[in-house]
Amino acid sequence: MLTIQPNEDYILSVLKKLLDTPSPSGFTAEVMRLVAEEAAALNVPLSWNEKGGIILSVPGLDPSRTIGISAHVDTLGAMVRSIKPNGTLRLTSVGGFTMNSIENEYCVIHTRSGLTYTGTILTSHPSVHVYADARDFKRAEENMEIRIDELVSTKDDVLKLGIAVGDFISFDARAVITPSGYIKSRHLDDKASVAALLGLLESIKREGWKPLHNLSLLISNFEEVGHGTAWIPGEISEFIAVDMGAMGDDLSCKETDVSICAKDSSGPYDYAMTGRLIDLANSLAIPFAVDIYPQYGSDASAALRGGNNIRAALIGPGVHASHSMERTHKRAVLNTAKLLAAYVGAN
Repeated sequence: MLTIQPNEDYILSVLKKLLDTPSPSGFTAEVMRLVAEEAAALNVPLSWNEKGGIILSVPGLDPSRTIGISAHVDTLGAMVRSIKPNGTLRLTSVGGFTMNSIENEYCVIHTRSGLTYTGTILTSHPSVHVYADARDFKRAEENMEIRIDELVSTKDDVLKLGIAVGDFISFDARAVITPSGYIKSRHLDDKASVAALLGLLESIKREGWKPLHNLSLLISNFEEVGHGTAWIPGEISEFIAVDMGAMGDDLSCKETDVSICAKDSSGPYDYAMTGRLIDLANSLAIPFAVDIYPQYGSDASAALRGGNNIRAALIGPGVHASHSMERTHKRAVLNTAKLLAAYVGAN
């Protein structure tokens, strides 16, 4: 069983860079360039799929099989649905989140010309001094708007800025790594897992180990809207999606744990693969939890539904308050990389 020591400084540094780079589903070119730069620095060859996702290739000692591992770099976000007569923006959500989770958050509007403008997401009844129903006003998409930080008061004012329907809106991540090792930020789903995968590649270069079989690491960019890895390279026979582990009622995962998901909304994951991951976590003394996520889907779910002839499993660092202001711990991210290395590495 291969045991690695993940490079904490590298993983946390690359995670911070990922979190600070806006990448709602459909608007991921910049963050993909960042991933490509990291791959080049690690001497890992890559290719691109037609959707703009990245496939990183690592040769194994036995090339007769290929193991696929995925993590997604796309995040929740929004788009401009319409420009209101008073110069605010109506939004349409990208990905599944509650409106109250983005209320009063700062955001950036990304125009097609490359200009960006900052703003704040509010309800259309934001002040308790003005609106009697401000506290109880329904937090629904049709009741949310973006207040732009420019001198605008009409629709024409906004149009003159170059803002248009269909422009993307990113939410400020507000990423912080605390002295106690907690990582709190939006979009840890799933940039924490992408950092773990890059940490896996960094350890291959630094420690000089080889995987037993060929590896294809898929950096997906449409997971939040359900089709990130609906297609995967045909040579992949085993596929591990690395995505955040959920926390809450009836779940045992903690922020310091590696989550091993036995079943989500797509059904049970492969029994043998899940069992091997459990055995390896026990052997490595990695804190982990096996949980069921009935409201959850992953890139492995998308690959299975896409008709790919694979066996699949799902793991990832435990994340609190998913699709809101999330938090995990560095131990979970580092141990995710450690568990993956044990699964794919040669003895």
